[in-house]
Amino acid sequence: MKRPGTLTLLTVTAAGLLTGALLHLTGLPATGDAVWALVTGVALVPATWWVVSALRGGRLGVDAIAVLALAGSLAVGEYLAGAVIGVMLATGRALEDHALSRARRDLTALYERAPRSAHRYTGGAPQAVDAEQVRPGDLLLVPAGETVPVDGTVEAGTALLDESALTGESLPVERAAGEGVRSGVVNAGAAFDLRAVGTAAESTYAAVVRLARQTETGSAPVVRLADRFAAWFLPLTLALAGIAWWSSGDAVRAVAVLVVATPCPLLLAAPAAIASGLSRTARRGVVVKGGGALERLGHARTLILDKTGTLTVGRPEVVDVVAAPGSSAEEVLALAAAVDQVSSHVLAAAIVRAARGRGLRLPRPDGVREKPGAGTEGRVAGQRVQVGKARPGPGRPVSPWERAQRARAALDGAMTVWVTVDGEPAGVVLLRDAVRPDAARTLRRLRAAGIGRVVLLTGDRAEVAESVGVVLGVDRVLAEQTPEAKVRAVRQEAERAVTVMVGDGINDAPALAAADVGVAMGARGSAASTQAADVVLTADRLDRLADAMDVARRSRRIAVQSAAAGMGLSLLAMGVAAAGKLPPAAGALLQEVIDVTVILNALRALRPARGTRTAVDAETEDLLRRFEVEHVELRPALELIRQTADELDGRLAEEVPGRLEQVRTFLTERLLPHERAEERRLYPAMGRALGGPEVTMTMSRAHAEIERLVRRLERHLALAGDGGLRAEQLDDLRACLYGLHAVLVLHFDQEEEAYFSLAAGAPA
Repeated sequence: MKRPGTLTLLTVTAAGLLTGALLHLTGLPATGDAVWALVTGVALVPATWWVVSALRGGRLGVDAIAVLALAGSLAVGEYLAGAVIGVMLATGRALEDHALSRARRDLTALYERAPRSAHRYTGGAPQAVDAEQVRPGDLLLVPAGETVPVDGTVEAGTALLDESALTGESLPVERAAGEGVRSGVVNAGAAFDLRAVGTAAESTYAAVVRLARQTETGSAPVVRLADRFAAWFLPLTLALAGIAWWSSGDAVRAVAVLVVATPCPLLLAAPAAIASGLSRTARRGVVVKGGGALERLGHARTLILDKTGTLTVGRPEVVDVVAAPGSSAEEVLALAAAVDQVSSHVLAAAIVRAARGRGLRLPRPDGVREKPGAGTEGRVAGQRVQVGKARPGPGRPVSPWERAQRARAALDGAMTVWVTVDGEPAGVVLLRDAVRPDAARTLRRLRAAGIGRVVLLTGDRAEVAESVGVVLGVDRVLAEQTPEAKVRAVRQEAERAVTVMVGDGINDAPALAAADVGVAMGARGSAASTQAADVVLTADRLDRLADAMDVARRSRRIAVQSAAAGMGLSLLAMGVAAAGKLPPAAGALLQEVIDVTVILNALRALRPARGTRTAVDAETEDLLRRFEVEHVELRPALELIRQTADELDGRLAEEVPGRLEQVRTFLTERLLPHERAEERRLYPAMGRALGGPEVTMTMSRAHAEIERLVRRLERHLALAGDGGLRAEQLDDLRACLYGLHAVLVLHFDQEEEAYFSLAAGAPA
């Protein structure tokens, strides 16, 4: 409840207390007592109003004790005690209001910085208009340093964006032409053109603003506990005061008991700590809809996760490009991406993104035609290129190579896009919705924070869900679930323990509403899921959930700790006062110290804390980013090793020796220098961050195995000499190449999960 004029009340009561003291010191005690009595009366008016307001709301808090203490001080002539109580009451209310306003500051900033205007091109020149006037399809100019007003796509060039206010990410991100940009982010680079895809009211930032307006301290269970606590604390106080009066015959003792019993630290500390926790989650890119949701999040013991878009990135990514005999993976990907440049299909976008990410030049296609359900075809450099479903020519049987790729795709749970050139298969692109790089570390953090059971709940196929569950080590996998089945599963888990459900799709909304705490991946999730959820992650990172849980547990712990300490001290002081050892004035001063102390302690929840997150310094984070980018550049070439091993058969095709030399060059000139640089620079930094050099021992052992296998490959090439490979070399050479590929893929995955996921920004 908002208490108007608390700062004014504090000023008046404090000034009156000091004035009365000065009058006593100057030999005017009667006038000083009159001033103190006036201060007591001034404080009694709002205190009575707070009690009446609470009663209208169906609550009887310990503000009633403050009223009795103030009235009792006037009745027995303890004017100094009454004045001190008045200052104490005003100070507590002012501190609480400050805590709440500071806690709301980060949430308020979300909608205060909402874009109000846009620069829309009219007649070839940008004109300033209200953001509400922008319509889908409008071309906008986003000047440097300004906030993007609506969701859209980059029209040309590259946009450098600061997304920290929206997502909590500290590093700027780049968006290339055709990539989406969300409203609310700031242009951190040069001006760029944006093609609007929606109105301001439909934009991402507007949705976040609506969520922020729903966010308030609420009445968390720990706060309601305070109200229940007051129900027995008030009678206890009155009984103890009555006993002290009856046993001693001195009403002053009863007033002293009332003085040290008011106000209750529980009612001040709990809301301040919960509100402070809401502020901390907002700073981490997490919108929590009320203190109740934050408190329940801190109690959670079961975590239910949707797969697509939650544990996975939520969009297909190219995981491999397998070239048919006689072709290269780079050539296959470049041809496929060249044709798919004009396609709007989600798989086409993934192929083009992968080609550009590998720095491939994409020639302009001619005569492109898109056939729904079949794919795209066109001419590239005079060749007829088809990209899509496999279409064997009439009379042409399926080759063993094609059957092998289909079997591999089925085993990997991957989607296939076939590339044919002039009617002959040139290769196949394998795509999969990859597991988020931060997923495994986040689940470990959540378990460390108190989650005892993790359930994967998805509508996807069982074999795909099981493969993800095995990688992440979940306790139970429920696959091929309908929305109704998801709701039943969530309710069953909620009967056992406080349950958190995380999802992002429209079909997840009912399950989110059924959970004790629903968490929506709001960065790319549906509007239905964000509205149904209690918590929304505005950043597209699952680890923000672990951050929010850290904050929730810490806030509740601080609230209970502050309240318990304050109440314990108050009860001890009440006993001393009942025994006649603590006069009202001294008791008032003591209670003031207790209340201020517990409120200040509750405000500790505003300060950042590491929680389960492993902190890394700026220098180490720069190293992580550098080597992560190198991984992105090196990964495509790893498939060259596997492809070369596949081609090592008894026929000894003429191109194999050249391919082996290409593999050797990649390994010795690019890969090994990367691994040695990691060993020299990254691993010591990781040892310092993670607690000692032992944590990198397994990674260093992998480096040693990689180097051993590379040396073995070099010896094979030296033995072959000018005469070429001998038949007796094939088995060992093939095992060496397959071993290298397996070790490298596993090692890259381990480093990305264990080390690179520690970086605070978005993955490279």
